[in-house]
Amino acid sequence: MDTIEVSNLNRQFLFRKSHVGQSKAKVARDAVLKFRPHISITPYHANVKDPDFNVDFFKQFNVVLNGLDNLDARRHVNRLCLAAEVPLVESGTTGFLGQVTVHVKGRTECYECQPKPAPKTYPVCTITSTPSKFVHCIVWAKDLLFTKLFGDKNQENDLNVRSTDATSSSEHVEDVFERRKDEDIEQYGRRIYDHVFGYNIEEALSNEETWKNRNRPKPIYSRDFLHDEIAQQNGNVDKDCAAGDPSSVSAMASLGMKNPQDIWCLKENSRIFMEAFKLFFMKREKEIGNLTFDKDDQLAVEFVTAAANIRATSFGIPLHSLFEAKGIAGNIVHAVATTNAIIAGLIVIEAIKVLQNDTNNYRMTYCLEHPTRKMLLMPVEPFEANKSCYVCSESPLTLEINTHRAKLRDFVEKIVKAKLGMYFPLIMYGAALLYEVGDDLDEAMVANYAANLEKVLSELPSPVTSGTTVTVEDLKQELTCNINIKHREEFDEEKEPDGMLLSGWTQASSVEKDDNKSNGNGGSTSNASQAVPVEAEDNVEMDVLSGKKRRLSEISGQDLLSVTDETKNHEKLEVVDDDDDLVMLDDDPGLNKRKRIQ
Repeated sequence: MDTIEVSNLNRQFLFRKSHVGQSKAKVARDAVLKFRPHISITPYHANVKDPDFNVDFFKQFNVVLNGLDNLDARRHVNRLCLAAEVPLVESGTTGFLGQVTVHVKGRTECYECQPKPAPKTYPVCTITSTPSKFVHCIVWAKDLLFTKLFGDKNQENDLNVRSTDATSSSEHVEDVFERRKDEDIEQYGRRIYDHVFGYNIEEALSNEETWKNRNRPKPIYSRDFLHDEIAQQNGNVDKDCAAGDPSSVSAMASLGMKNPQDIWCLKENSRIFMEAFKLFFMKREKEIGNLTFDKDDQLAVEFVTAAANIRATSFGIPLHSLFEAKGIAGNIVHAVATTNAIIAGLIVIEAIKVLQNDTNNYRMTYCLEHPTRKMLLMPVEPFEANKSCYVCSESPLTLEINTHRAKLRDFVEKIVKAKLGMYFPLIMYGAALLYEVGDDLDEAMVANYAANLEKVLSELPSPVTSGTTVTVEDLKQELTCNINIKHREEFDEEKEPDGMLLSGWTQASSVEKDDNKSNGNGGSTSNASQAVPVEAEDNVEMDVLSGKKRRLSEISGQDLLSVTDETKNHEKLEVVDDDDDLVMLDDDPGLNKRKRIQ
């Protein structure tokens, strides 16, 4: 469903500048037909998760080639290909790295047989109290401050700090993030600035224990840097950022700052912060309350860059340019057209093998950044399905949960949708239907299921208690999963923030270790099951592109070490986002102890 952006032009050979803003699918079709006019291509400018693209839709194909840009969509297509029994060729690139894998039901592992990474998270105490890297400041500015000011006001946020207003009575405490009656935008912006960069830092400094072995941050107030500048800029806003596309509104343009690779000083960051803040309220007020950060939203990137740099100044962390900050905030590793061309060629090679039913020669191929035994492309024979995979082997899962406190809604949102990726779930206990989603439900059924969502598990019409087994189905994915329920009274709020623990589910966690334990706010980190590293198996064979097969035992220890190092250097990198987004996987590609197809 993507449209072409300027940043897409350097990574491929189908789109041109004149195509910016048009559908990627439609333009790709037109470009290909120019040099292959006699073939049939049908483009769909739509979301692959739309109901129209169901199992029957997938059954019409001989092979599916994935070039998706997010994990959810990949998992969805994997399940539909399994249900339709259509071979899937998966792929991804990031920078100089990439891979192509082949997945055939009943013959190879599916896309979800091996752990997939969770988005990298950081302990909340590090983000809110003791940042030591610029990325910590970016996460604070993007996920806390931006969300608090412009996102969903009802969402829990670790910036829910309340301070007493000096003019109010001691009994009344106000939310400083709420705009006061008759307060103009400039006053509101300065008050927010002073609170998050000044008052909150002073509050943090009052905890002497935290700063015994750390550099103390410096509070920053708007009066020290802004003076009368904002008043002088008032005339620029309407003139430079008049009507037009809201996403084109820019604080840099309003202030006459043009180079995104410049590193702004504190005064410039403060001006950008205030200008961006003001522009959101003057030009995009209708969006406030529903905004989420988007790396392609110029004003959002300017605000987050400025806020992160001001916070970095306070904590003595080196400042970054908008170009660098955008890359960090959007998890961007810049795409390389050559890598994409290589991976595209490998996709086609595997597709031809599938169409010729040449199953013995299927390969998973990894594109490396540095040569290993003079190889930049490392082909590995596919592995058998993981017998504990809940997707293709239908292995049951176990859920530890407090059945007397957790509601059915918690189970649906945190487990069924968030972790299992089922978007149209049907939940059963025995013959009793507890919950269902669908367009064909009558009003009474909808009301009944809505009422069930608000009940705790043990008080449902068919009570779900310890020892029971719940069946969850997604009819559109044709996927069924059995979950064994185990009652557990207490959970660690920091390590298990969901208040439940799913095991047998293969998602690796990606949580930065907090080296600076704080006495301040408690951190909230994910605790998904981790991949266990195992020894390489001697009889794994690699098919070098010359066509010869070599066993790993024939490769010297130094070569094997360099293969392993190549993956270690990138934290066991597997690309699941090839649209400039980087995701890591804790697994040595092709070198772990999975069973090779015989």
